[in-house]
Amino acid sequence: MTTHHDPTPAWRRRARRSTLWSSLAGLILTLAAAATVWSWRGDLPDQVATHWGPGGVPDDTMSVTGMIAVATVTAVVLLALFAVVGLAWGSSASTRRTAAGAAVWSGGLGAALLLVTAGFQRGLDTPQAAELPGWALAVILLAPLLPAVVAAALVPGDPAQPAERPVAADAPRATLTDSERAVWMRTAQGGAALVLGIGAVVATTVLAVVAQLWAMLLVPVLLAVLFAAMFAFRVRVDATGFTVRSVLGWPGTHVPADEVVEASVTRVSPLGDFGGWGWRVGFDKGRVGVVLRSGEAVLVERTGGRGVVVTVDDAARAAALLNTMADRARADRTPG
Repeated sequence: MTTHHDPTPAWRRRARRSTLWSSLAGLILTLAAAATVWSWRGDLPDQVATHWGPGGVPDDTMSVTGMIAVATVTAVVLLALFAVVGLAWGSSASTRRTAAGAAVWSGGLGAALLLVTAGFQRGLDTPQAAELPGWALAVILLAPLLPAVVAAALVPGDPAQPAERPVAADAPRATLTDSERAVWMRTAQGGAALVLGIGAVVATTVLAVVAQLWAMLLVPVLLAVLFAAMFAFRVRVDATGFTVRSVLGWPGTHVPADEVVEASVTRVSPLGDFGGWGWRVGFDKGRVGVVLRSGEAVLVERTGGRGVVVTVDDAARAAALLNTMADRARADRTPG
């Protein structure tokens, strides 16, 4: 009997599964909402309001069919975008979780947009009579977060993949005796993106106050929490391996010492290498990046073709200590 070996990396098979079910779930959410709104068409004006200006006055309209088409196409485009992220760069479970959650959020966004916009216009004869309360926009943006978080939690983590080869002989090491313990810790924070984030919080606050949409003040509050989570991280190297985690506890990741292939120092261009700042996925090999500024970063190459890049001061010392801890982890696995 001939056995055919599947050359596809295991992570790609896992990425295909999570991308398939999360994209399907997102699409079902949007299509279910579209079908619901279509069933309401007899209760809706011929032209429905789709945009509201200052004071909550409708300033743009569209047919029911057009509104459904626009919301559905927008959701499908977003689903396709996050499917590419998961399939092309989902070597790490954290990336696959992010892509799955974003896909379900996209489908939920299309559904919420349709249901909320149309729901407030049922029974009206003209779209000019449509009033959309300030909290409705917050619902449209935030309601899809619940199924998105559930979807992300359903994506399995990476299985243990201990390294089979020693760390390269020329990789930097820390000078420690066999019985000596050491821990390296730093906080990575700030950067240009933090300034942009503060600007976004201020701008949305001013917009909500000027428009007197008091429920919209929830948006800058949530933005402030988001930016706090994305632009301040604690980084640690110890006997267990390498850990980077937001000061709020999420997002974060841990690389066990026995999965470290090699740690080194690299230089990072946020836009060129990762397309922006914060918790990112790199264009090169799908590495997870905690990118808060340009310049020096520690690069942790991990088994399974994975990697983590963190822009942090004193990266050379972190890399040297991590290589030493990786050596020790391999020695602990060696019998005798």
